[in-house]
Amino acid sequence: MSLENTPLQGITLYSHADDFRSHWIRLVLAEKNIKYHLVLVDHEDEDLASLNPYNRLPMLVEQDLKLFHAPIISEYIDDRYRQNKLYADAPAPRAEQRQYIWRFEQDWLKLADILLCHEDTLNSAAQAKAQKQLRDTLVSLTPLFQHFPYFMAENFGILDCMLAPIFLRLKAMGIELPKQHCRPIHLYCQRIFSRPAFVKSLTVQEKNRYSEFLINK
Repeated sequence: MSLENTPLQGITLYSHADDFRSHWIRLVLAEKNIKYHLVLVDHEDEDLASLNPYNRLPMLVEQDLKLFHAPIISEYIDDRYRQNKLYADAPAPRAEQRQYIWRFEQDWLKLADILLCHEDTLNSAAQAKAQKQLRDTLVSLTPLFQHFPYFMAENFGILDCMLAPIFLRLKAMGIELPKQHCRPIHLYCQRIFSRPAFVKSLTVQEKNRYSEFLINK
């Protein structure tokens, strides 16, 4: 479908078929049970450049609004559609969620970009360094997953929407967490990956690529 033929009503999401930021937003929409029109494109799509100066995915279009930064998109969706809230309403916990999102972007997502988006041009030394950094960071943060069913919370929230697509892709990044030491993370992944909304959020390509991790296919 040409990007110029975007429907005028409702949400249209431009998404890569296998990309953790696009998956993050598809998971937000699935958890909130929002109907939307999905357009699968590549980052290099020429039509995308005409709508988005950074050629960045995902991109959300709703009437005259165009958003193309995943944290902004996720917060807009949660504010615009109030069912199944994912962000906190109170200022302090909401600020804490935003700060964690910023920290994950700086500490985790940049490494995931290196390992997933540049794998064809990445030399072995740079790959090994990024893998070690991400693995060591996750191992050190294992205690954060011990005391709650979701990330530092009793209820599923926006941080889980951000983290789940990263955890699903760990094997694709060449990262294996020790089973015993990181048992809380492995149990967390089982809970997240078995959620109906998580399965619903996957593209066909993702279901095929990551089928071994899915309980409810």
